[in-house]
Amino acid sequence: MKKLTALTGTASAAALALALSGCVANNPAGGDALEVTITDDGCAVSAATASAGPITFALSNEGTQLNEFEILADDKLRIVGEKENIAPGQSVSYIASLPAGDYFTECKLNMVGEGIGTAAFTVSGEGGGVSAADQEASDQAVANYVSYIKDQVGELVPAVAEFTSAYREGDDDRARELFATARTHYERIEPTAEAFGDLDPKIDFREPMASEDGIAFTGFHRIEKDLWAPDGFTPSDDAGRAELADGLDANVQELYDLVYADDFTVSLADISNGAIGLLDEVATSKITGEEDEFSHTDLWDFQANVEGASVAYGNVKDIAIASGAEGEELTAEIDERFEQLNALLAQYGSLEDGFVLYTDLSTEQVKELSDGINALAEPLSQLTHTVLGVPADGE
Repeated sequence: MKKLTALTGTASAAALALALSGCVANNPAGGDALEVTITDDGCAVSAATASAGPITFALSNEGTQLNEFEILADDKLRIVGEKENIAPGQSVSYIASLPAGDYFTECKLNMVGEGIGTAAFTVSGEGGGVSAADQEASDQAVANYVSYIKDQVGELVPAVAEFTSAYREGDDDRARELFATARTHYERIEPTAEAFGDLDPKIDFREPMASEDGIAFTGFHRIEKDLWAPDGFTPSDDAGRAELADGLDANVQELYDLVYADDFTVSLADISNGAIGLLDEVATSKITGEEDEFSHTDLWDFQANVEGASVAYGNVKDIAIASGAEGEELTAEIDERFEQLNALLAQYGSLEDGFVLYTDLSTEQVKELSDGINALAEPLSQLTHTVLGVPADGE
């Protein structure tokens, strides 16, 4: 279950002021990245302290299962940074921009359940200064992306209301038509939705994840199971449908209220890491076909995740270019890879006209899509380093 990510209030505002291209990684050992050794039952960080500003964590999953690295606020409830989908044997770099304060680090096996290896982590100091031009560019990127988040959530509310109304009234044909399209607004800004406590589990958890985390199976995918009932499953009665529909409406409305709160904001690192995270979503649950296991409408989610990643990337692209020749080269490659991936997806439909069902794809076609994701994931993984002015090796 997701804890609350600190996207709002003064802490994130302080982090934003530090997360600019004029900063360098203020880590121990002469600026080297902090090494995080992840196992199935441990989460060891090489140092318990760091200086305020962008902090690079070199994550290495030496375990046998998928894992997640989290940085928690001092209440151990709010997530202030996370890197999901770290596969066994994978080593990946992750940057979090942190103001001075007390935190905790931990890992989460299979990205569900209780944290593992929870340890205190202290950040001190003022962080690096930034130029007026850097601050202006960052402020503009944040303002634009916050507007995009609000726009998507604003469209999500009525789209979900229309979907749940059809489902509540027993118009299953209409509800099936609306299921995939209602979800697109959510999928485009999924990392933001995941930030708010248990809202994402309530809205979008799949049945195996809910079972593993010991929470009720509700939201989109529970309704999906009713609409595309598998053999041996008895769909909900009228009262059950009303409860599920009302719950989804209420949770989506809560997301709207949180996003439209006066103090809602994101950091520059949230934007670039969000682009990376959305692509990770495609590379894990979407590409395997497990996201929409009853309806097989995975390609709608796939496209929405890619679009959301493209928007997040677009909001920080100019900052990456301004970093110099390497930034120009990186953004040129990312642009090319996005274009290629979108061309692959266009072979199977569009959000406007609909896609083929995921089960209609051949093994070769799925592999081609997977290869397209991997081709984009490699340069995109360097985006946060470039935007924040932190070398990828943390030096």
